[in-house]
Amino acid sequence: SRYSRYVGDIFGSLLAIEATLAFFLESTFLAVWAFGWKRLSPRMHAACIWLVALASNLSALWILIANAWMQHPVGYVLRNNRAELSDFFAVVTQPFAWQIFFHTVSGAYILTGFFVMGVSAYHLLRKQHVAFFTKSFRLALGMALIFSVAEVVQGHIHGAEVAKIQPAKLAAMEALWETKAGAPQTLFIIPDEKNERNLVEFGAIPGALSMLAYHDPNAVVKGLKDFKPEDRPPVTLTFVAFRIMVGLGFLFVALTGWTWVRRKKLLESPGLLKILIWSIPLPYIALQAGWIVTEVGRQPWIVYGIMRTKDAVSPIAASQVGISLTAFIVVYTVLGIVAFYLIRKFAIAGPAPEPATARGEV
Repeated sequence: SRYSRYVGDIFGSLLAIEATLAFFLESTFLAVWAFGWKRLSPRMHAACIWLVALASNLSALWILIANAWMQHPVGYVLRNNRAELSDFFAVVTQPFAWQIFFHTVSGAYILTGFFVMGVSAYHLLRKQHVAFFTKSFRLALGMALIFSVAEVVQGHIHGAEVAKIQPAKLAAMEALWETKAGAPQTLFIIPDEKNERNLVEFGAIPGALSMLAYHDPNAVVKGLKDFKPEDRPPVTLTFVAFRIMVGLGFLFVALTGWTWVRRKKLLESPGLLKILIWSIPLPYIALQAGWIVTEVGRQPWIVYGIMRTKDAVSPIAASQVGISLTAFIVVYTVLGIVAFYLIRKFAIAGPAPEPATARGEV
């Protein structure tokens, strides 16, 4: 495709590092962990899965640096109708890349914390393996609380960066049609994309959007009408996804904060335990909403400001796309069902008993 040719010189180095460093570590130590139950000491066996986790974070870093370049291209020159890498250091050190990394990984840690809390709450509610799941619950709670607070703070920092380099995305996130000085933060909006207005606006806080975006309550925030229609992202989807993400982010802070207050009375709080069980899907929803904001909000660009999505489409027949899309849907649906079944099975089963046979020492 034209896209592969256009960005290949940039992505080649980034994804090569990801594959040779992070993916190699992941696959190697995952294999050692999987086949080393009776061959490694408990500490060495645990160290293998910690190295897999570290490698997964390294993998995320390089993939997200590549994504950040698509959002904010730096360190390149246009030559022969393609982007060529001119400054590798600029690509890997740009603040936007590290903000995306910390924002994404923090969200993943929140998901992990809520999942472990939910599973632990399920067993505590039934008074099963109380000592084990009390410990796992408290560990997960600490993780979820720390990263929920960090995510809100980091999200604000990242939002201010988006305001500088992707102002059209900011306007779509807030359904702001007119350019305004001292732009308000409006809590409830029903956007009317067709007529370039909002049907309902309720709960406006004067100057708040300007303050959040530019740290100045009188700063000018560009509205969607300042951008050509063909340069605007889809407003309604971006706006709704942003509200879902932010709303859930503050909910996570409130829920983990209240749970922290009640952490010593978990067995006396069946209602809270039930809420935490049903909260397991919420971080998944928040992560998906965040990626919708990221990817839909940058449209119509696949590489922001220099290459449109429509210009990156592969020159292949629609039937070929339909076949591959169907295959992807079928394969990932099956994988999703199997994964859900296995996760549910082992979550309900609880901790496995310690094996009677001694483990070998390394």
